[in-house]
Amino acid sequence: MKLETVVNGQGYPLLCLHGHPGSKHCMNVFTEPLAYHFKTLAPDLRGYGQSRTATSFTMTQHLDDLVELLDQFAVEQCLVLGWSLGGILAMELALQSPQRVTGLMLLGTAARPRGSHPPITWQDNVFTAIASILNRLAPGWQWNIDTFGQRSLYRYLIQQHHPAAYRRLAQEAFPAFLQTSQPANRALNTALFAGYDRLPELANITVPALVLAGECDRHITASSSRETAQHLKHSTYKSYPATAHLFPWEIPDQVLSDIQAWLQAHDHGLR
Repeated sequence: MKLETVVNGQGYPLLCLHGHPGSKHCMNVFTEPLAYHFKTLAPDLRGYGQSRTATSFTMTQHLDDLVELLDQFAVEQCLVLGWSLGGILAMELALQSPQRVTGLMLLGTAARPRGSHPPITWQDNVFTAIASILNRLAPGWQWNIDTFGQRSLYRYLIQQHHPAAYRRLAQEAFPAFLQTSQPANRALNTALFAGYDRLPELANITVPALVLAGECDRHITASSSRETAQHLKHSTYKSYPATAHLFPWEIPDQVLSDIQAWLQAHDHGLR
């Protein structure tokens, strides 16, 4: 499947893969600053955003799409930055096509993902719906954040309830949620229910990897991200206190600073 893709910048290719639910626009927090030094490619994965499909598919077909995307843009080698599901696909791409991946940046993800999310109540759903609608109408409205946001399911996605993160939720996450297809939901759930676990294969990934996690992440726990880092041969691991699954939107400056420092240390073209 030909993926709808935003390409920015010039330089060494950097493939940026979003999570679930998500879209290419959710990666703006990375692509906008990094496009000054890299050629960033941010696709909508199959079944997400503008890469629409009504046909059922499997997770492995995401990899076929990504290889086709690299061929389409004549990318022989690239860095891959993946957030959540995107990080899982980044590792899978490095395993399937090791000659094309020169480094991995893995955020809020794991090769054996584990969560600690509490049961969802009807009150959670009501407050989330109200908070989302109001936040869409008035992004970052502090009264909505204090009244509904912190009582909604957003409290498991972020820990620092400031307006900037909520503006990202309104402008990028909310549309992505509405555009995520049922085939995409089924493909991910099928893989998770089957007990997805690629830890034994991580020894085959020999490129440098940066693994970042939110210490309070309930969707993919920091401990499972740390476990992934421990199984990668050449990895750097860091967790951020008082942050959750959407930590790049909570503390974007710190996350980007750490990414840039890692890129410089591994000489991937930043000046």
